[in-house]
Amino acid sequence: MQIYNKEQSFESPLIFVRDLEKKYVNDDVETPALQGVSFTIKSGEFVAIIGPSGSGKSTILHLLGFLDAPTGGEYKFEGKSASDYSEEEIAYIRNKKMGFVFQSFNLLARTTVFENVKLPLFYSDVPESKWNERAYQAIEAVGLSHRIHHESSQLSGGEKQRVAIARALVNDPQIIFADEPTGNLDSKSGQVVMDVIEHLSRKQKRTVVLITHETYTANYAERIITMLDGKIVSDGKVDERHNTSDSFKK
Repeated sequence: MQIYNKEQSFESPLIFVRDLEKKYVNDDVETPALQGVSFTIKSGEFVAIIGPSGSGKSTILHLLGFLDAPTGGEYKFEGKSASDYSEEEIAYIRNKKMGFVFQSFNLLARTTVFENVKLPLFYSDVPESKWNERAYQAIEAVGLSHRIHHESSQLSGGEKQRVAIARALVNDPQIIFADEPTGNLDSKSGQVVMDVIEHLSRKQKRTVVLITHETYTANYAERIITMLDGKIVSDGKVDERHNTSDSFKK
């Protein structure tokens, strides 16, 4: 049975999902990835979606980020059905209102931190006169001002992920989607990255949707949605907050 918070449905959530389904077809074999998933996410909320490989959590991120389309159910972003957005509107939303952080960093090689972070602005409606300021602010927000002119090849894994977060921030998005952001990092670097993400949520009041299979990472969130076999098996607030640090500022 899917868990759906009826009280949240009376609010005006940033994200509204009801009975969402996704099926993949390969050689006439149909595989259900999501089976009737329902939830809402309010603006400024930090939600972790956790589950083992194949549970459907990454599929949810792809649908919420307009990277893929559902095969059933309803998804509304800012009160408007995803199916009602034009391709131009979706491109604008993904560039301006959404920031994406992936496990593999996706940085340009032999390119400085500053240049990597500034890249999304080339495809934005931000005036070119403000690009440098935006990039500096985003880099400062993740505590990497001292590495601004270093090439990505000169950075540690944790620093590369923080650059990826800064790049996701540079267009001042409403929501950050983080897909296994600590998956390629050791535990210490992973903690620093999660401190940065939590800081964005708690101090800057950004909406964060974190996809993870790690319990310690999920516990940074305010709320955890647990997935299994394409279904939600639990959805609730995190009972105990951990003690975070400001180590990313050092």
